[in-house]
Formats: sequence, structure tokens, C-alpha cells
Amino acid sequence: MPITLTVPEGLLPPETETEVFADLTRALLRVAQLEGNAFMTANVVGTLNKLPTDHVFAGGKPAPAVFIELKLPAIALATAEAKQAFIEAATDVVEKAAEGRLRRDHIWTNIVYAADGAWGIAGQAYAAGDLVAAVQRSA
Repeated sequence: MPITLTVPEGLLPPETETEVFADLTRALLRVAQLEGNAFMTANVVGTLNKLPTDHVFAGGKPAPAVFIELKLPAIALATAEAKQAFIEAATDVVEKAAEGRLRRDHIWTNIVYAADGAWGIAGQAYAAGDLVAAVQRSA
């Protein structure tokens, strides 16, 4: 379940970058009610993209802004409430890590879904039922 976090350089203190990803991972697993599931935990992965400050925009102008993108299989965070819970938790994580250098209204989160059967891990395509079975085997 890849998380892509895009931030302007210097926004996050270097010592918090790893912790931000750990907190985003915990938030996703908590909201999905999959804390402690070995299969899911191992497959929450991600990247931190740090861009020059003049390459990050809000309102068409350079501005401190953060973009959180979560890619999921179609069965994950299936309800509006689950989506809202992750978006709120992820925003809280980034806002706290930025230590006052970022306005909350400059944190955007997108949840993007893969089509059923288009989720791949280690070269294997997973349909919804396959993912459910893998999660249940790791429970």
C-alpha cells in the first residue's frame, strides 16, 4: 500500500522524516483495523519526495505545501468514514511533524484505488479475494 509524501525541502526536520512515515503507516493500519497483521504491515511502503521550495505550489504560486498520496486495492478503506479517518490522521501526522512551518489547509491527501486484480506484490497480481485470504492467513 504505497504512500507517497511530497514535501518542500527543509519543511520537515531531518530527524522526523522516518518517524513521519512510521506514523503514516500506523495511521493506515489503525484505520483499516489491521494493526499487527504481518502481511499488511510489510506491504505498507512508500517514498518521501523532497522538492526545491520553488517547485511546490498552492494557488499557482510557490508555497509550503504537502501532498500525501495513498494507493490502495479497491477493497481497502471502503467507507467514507474510513477515508475521512485516514485523511484526518495523515494530516495530523504531517502538521505535527512540520512544527508550525505549514498551514493545515496546505496539506492535501489523495486516496487512489487500483482496479481489482491490478494490485501486485512480488510479481503476483492480487484480486480482492486473494488479498483478503493473505490478510486472514497473517491474522
